[in-house]
Amino acid sequence: MSTTTVKTPPPVDGAPAGTAPAGKGPRRGERSRAGALTSHGILSVASLIALFPIAWLIYLSLGPDKDDYLHPGGILGKMTFDNYTFVLQHTPFFDWLWSTLVVSLGTTVIGVLVAATTGYAVSRMRFPGYKKFMWVLLVTQMFPVAVLMVPMYEILSELQLIDNYFGLILVYCSTAVPYCAWLLKGYFDTIPFEIDEAGRVDGLSPFGTFARLILPLAKPGLAVAAFYSFITAFGEVAFASTFMLSDTKYTFAVGLQSFVSEHDAQRNLMAATAVLVAIPVSAFFYLVQKNLVTGLTAGGTKG
Repeated sequence: MSTTTVKTPPPVDGAPAGTAPAGKGPRRGERSRAGALTSHGILSVASLIALFPIAWLIYLSLGPDKDDYLHPGGILGKMTFDNYTFVLQHTPFFDWLWSTLVVSLGTTVIGVLVAATTGYAVSRMRFPGYKKFMWVLLVTQMFPVAVLMVPMYEILSELQLIDNYFGLILVYCSTAVPYCAWLLKGYFDTIPFEIDEAGRVDGLSPFGTFARLILPLAKPGLAVAAFYSFITAFGEVAFASTFMLSDTKYTFAVGLQSFVSEHDAQRNLMAATAVLVAIPVSAFFYLVQKNLVTGLTAGGTKG
């Protein structure tokens, strides 16, 4: 009687002896390639969705007639830059540009300065009511514009700041400062307190420590606060249309309303103006975009 010996394959690492090796799964490279294709496809679709309104606005701005938006297919055969020429030469566009830049940049500078000092004080100093103070700032954001309009108009009227750039800047700062103070307070909390102590050892005053040591480290947070303040002032309509009475002092958001009358709307000119309006915002975004992501995420690590 003969005996047959069956050879068992060596066990796979980590598998019990006597078990057969499992079938090969997808390779690591194949799996990552499929994931990359999926993520790139999703991002491409999202980019098209985000860019389509902008491309459509530019397309409509090239139509010479005010009713071309009703028949957009006909714009292809008669594209022209006449709308841009008319806006630049026959409307107070440059007056609107000057007013918008004065108000927006003024709001940005004053708002960020006040918000930075406020956030730093609450982050580093322990004065009576410092926690409640931040909540009071937050409560000011709960009131709608319609409720604030009348008392603000009365205050500006008493101060003779109606139809004045500085008055509108103060109104916008009342909106931008509370949010920016919360944002910068959270960002200052992430900066080690030992830096302040080192500044005091070197003989710096509290303000010198803040200006020379803390602010350079807080550039990402300051960039986010500046961008928010700029956008808040740049696109606001209700306060600007109420407190600015002269046509030459209108901001862009209010100036666009001049293309809409009781019975008609010049949508081709509105589209061309909107494209021109987007240029300053895009330029400002380009200047601060390197610090935006860092500033938005860093302040959320501490309360």
